Amino acid sequence: MTAAFLSPNASLPQDPRLSRAAPGSAADPFMDAHGRTVSYVRVSVTDRCNLRCQYCVCDNPTFTPHEDILRYEEIAALIARLRAVGVEKVRLTGGEPFVRKGFAAFVERLLAADPGLDLRITTNATLLEPHVERLAAAGVRRINISLDTLDRAAFARVTGRDLLDHVLRAVEACLGAGIRVKINAVAMRDVNLGRMADFLHFIRTRPVDMRFIELMPVGHGAQEGRWCSGEEILEAAREHAELTPVPRARAATTGPATLYDLRGHAGRLGVITPVSSHFCATCNRLRITSDGRLRTCLFSDRTYRLRPILRHPHLGLEQVVRVVRLAGASKPIGFNLLQQAFRDHGGDHGVCTTGMSSIGG
Repeated sequence: MTAAFLSPNASLPQDPRLSRAAPGSAADPFMDAHGRTVSYVRVSVTDRCNLRCQYCVCDNPTFTPHEDILRYEEIAALIARLRAVGVEKVRLTGGEPFVRKGFAAFVERLLAADPGLDLRITTNATLLEPHVERLAAAGVRRINISLDTLDRAAFARVTGRDLLDHVLRAVEACLGAGIRVKINAVAMRDVNLGRMADFLHFIRTRPVDMRFIELMPVGHGAQEGRWCSGEEILEAAREHAELTPVPRARAATTGPATLYDLRGHAGRLGVITPVSSHFCATCNRLRITSDGRLRTCLFSDRTYRLRPILRHPHLGLEQVVRVVRLAGASKPIGFNLLQQAFRDHGGDHGVCTTGMSSIGG
């Protein structure tokens, strides 16, 4: 990463009235000091994973003790309460969520209790295939699959496991069951920038969104030698296909990806650019880690402990909502943190010290 890619692309003036505002009533939406409304929560159900992706898991990971992981019942109650105060979308992540025993049954219970919940799952898909029909029957309609390469040797090198075939079978099973698939690849110069033809061939006949995400300087530093920008990804794709931008109104997403139709392809190409062209002005999400910590920004190490409140005999969900409101009101501009880290430490220094697997992506 170089300073050339660290220029803000959006103006975010603060409204002092918002920054001084007290938490609203239960019916009020979550609002931060920059006027952004929070409507999306990512919940990690475990910090454990069966892969060891180079950019995600620390060299010597330590995992949260079982008793400190949020119970399924606690997560369900928390989601239900947040839904009542304006959260519209929930994404379940890990680590790898299917590593946790009973995860598919938990998804079934959530959707049975709230059929209108916009529930999504992010997974590495190595353990997904046996659960696909069950998830589809429960009402799961969208799954994001992390897949950085379609080359078997490269997959084993990046993830530490030779399980590419498991992932590919899971993709086909999801499509066959009517589940919409988005594939997320972390853009890495030495892994996938030169293999764009493989990805485009893959989505030629498959109606999936193939999205490349700029490598984020989280936990392990910026890894400057392998970082590449979203524009470089698009340039590589244009060597093999004609790209047409998809209007936001037709993209069927409010997420951060910029999508492109490809002539002659059933799937679409997307780029997510948290570094070279940030989208902090429209960030609408909060993260809850598997040990019950609220993180308002991916680029910040500041967290708020929710688990002790949930388990306190005289506090509980209403106090949790109050803490979420207060924390959300001070949600920072992540790109400002990235710029400061670059000024203070240079391009090889991570923005926060927590590994991606512990945050939940």
